[in-house]
Amino acid sequence: MSKEATKDSHNNGLPKQPPSPSPLRFSKFFQPNMRILVTGGAGFIGSHLVDKLMENEKNEVIVADNFFTGSKINLSKWIGHPRFELIRHDVTEPLMVEVDQIYHLACPASPIFYKYNPVKTIKTNVIGTLNMLGLAKRVGARILLTSTSEVYGDPLEHPQTEEYWGNVNPIGVRSCYDEGKRVAETLMFDYHRQHGIEIRIARIFNTYGPRMNIDDGRVVSNFLAQAIRGEHLTVQAPGTQTRSFCYVSDMVDGLIRLMEGDNTGPINLGNPGEFTMMELADVVRELIDPAVPVKIVENTPDDPRQRKPNITKAKEVLGWEPQVVLREGLPLMEADFRHRLGIPKNY
Repeated sequence: MSKEATKDSHNNGLPKQPPSPSPLRFSKFFQPNMRILVTGGAGFIGSHLVDKLMENEKNEVIVADNFFTGSKINLSKWIGHPRFELIRHDVTEPLMVEVDQIYHLACPASPIFYKYNPVKTIKTNVIGTLNMLGLAKRVGARILLTSTSEVYGDPLEHPQTEEYWGNVNPIGVRSCYDEGKRVAETLMFDYHRQHGIEIRIARIFNTYGPRMNIDDGRVVSNFLAQAIRGEHLTVQAPGTQTRSFCYVSDMVDGLIRLMEGDNTGPINLGNPGEFTMMELADVVRELIDPAVPVKIVENTPDDPRQRKPNITKAKEVLGWEPQVVLREGLPLMEADFRHRLGIPKNY
């Protein structure tokens, strides 16, 4: 081990200083734009994040996406814009770009998609995160990882705080996602401690809104699409399991606050309003079609019984809490689904 490495490893337990960013950052005569990479930026949350970042005229946004679950349509309004660039790229391969910030969202987040190719899912979480951390180290960028409430597994603590270590099955059908994100968090902190990388970790709870994949298997999109088509609402047994639902604009606001702030996280981002699946079905029926019947179906393995964030840390550290309640957000999502399905609302 070199003297420098020895000195770093015995630096009174202090983390290493972050790598220095581009010399352009310290230019006296030219203030460059902030270059921001968003992996998975053609996806549901990623595309809404891009919309918000592009509102700032000092931001240049690069999106890297392999379009497995994302779509160019979500970014159509920015294609051709001088401050926007779209790269078809899979994060399991290294990416060479010069950026100041990295929002690392790339990963299928719906069980239908992440269980379709579980090996690919865990590669995306592990190798993809390694590649993005390597990029952050090379160019001195700050990196934010969108982790997930799935790191808590089927929680024995309710609601879940960031200090809770979780109750996760390491060999279940969902483990490629749950454990993949847990390893991604580990990698983030190891790069932070060993190389001084500036990191931010958000643990995202259930999020909904326009641009969700219509048949992605998640409960809000399932119920809305079924109600609009006049089909049975399929509630997984027993129907008493709970989720909390955060509207996408609130989620994007939380992610940007976390990136711009000084706290590494992890920080829970989600709406603490808790609904059972039967309650959610009733709200959807009330909004769209009270005549739609409910059908109880078999549950998937390792489905958590309860999921509700404790957002005390987000309130204290970021000054953030959700503003959009479910009954306000669902009609906005319904309008988007009706447009894409070609089924107008009958008044």
